[in-house]
Amino acid sequence: MPGYQVKTERIQIHGVADLTIRSLLDHQQFADPLGLAAAVGISSAQWPLFGLLWPSGLHLACTMALRPVRREERILEVGCGLALASLVGHRRGALCSASDIHPLAAEFLLENLRLNALPAMPFRTGGWADDELPEAEGGSAPYDLIMGSDVLYERDEAGVLPQFIARHATVDGEVLIVDPNRGNRSAFSRRMAALGYTLQQTVIRDPQGPGGPYSGRLLHYSIVAPNGG
Repeated sequence: MPGYQVKTERIQIHGVADLTIRSLLDHQQFADPLGLAAAVGISSAQWPLFGLLWPSGLHLACTMALRPVRREERILEVGCGLALASLVGHRRGALCSASDIHPLAAEFLLENLRLNALPAMPFRTGGWADDELPEAEGGSAPYDLIMGSDVLYERDEAGVLPQFIARHATVDGEVLIVDPNRGNRSAFSRRMAALGYTLQQTVIRDPQGPGGPYSGRLLHYSIVAPNGG
């Protein structure tokens, strides 16, 4: 395609059939002829990040491959990039929606849905400060599960992501974040605790992960009712 190069490969996720994924050829790709990415604050160095397969995204996809599919549960992936976790859930019959600020994320999602003979999935281009979201498959927001991978890459002093979650999660909704041990995890967890969420975390160590050894955590936030139910 004009402006950047892509590749197509089969991705193995334990527990589900392989997925065929189109991604950027490498992290040197860039094309923003209309300035759409620049207009939302995406620099040339950041531009290709949405279109690459990252270890944290693969681990979130593995989580979605094993997680039970709950009838009518509405799921949103934020900062989805190539939306691998959403594609896994979508293939398994979960009611997934996806969102990302990058202007090309929707185009790549459409192509990857086509490559895997999957039906359409709700998507919206936008950031966490925006209130408008894709209409959830099977019903509108709020969402029962909000998930993301490697989304704690900024300090987020204003707490934009926790506030986004508070606006768009159900009162008893869950949050799943796979984080590669970035330094912003503790501050994010404190802000989530202030919103009433408790944290359970699982250490991820993958010495033979794609791209080399991986170390991170699966962060599971949930709200426990006062009576413990």
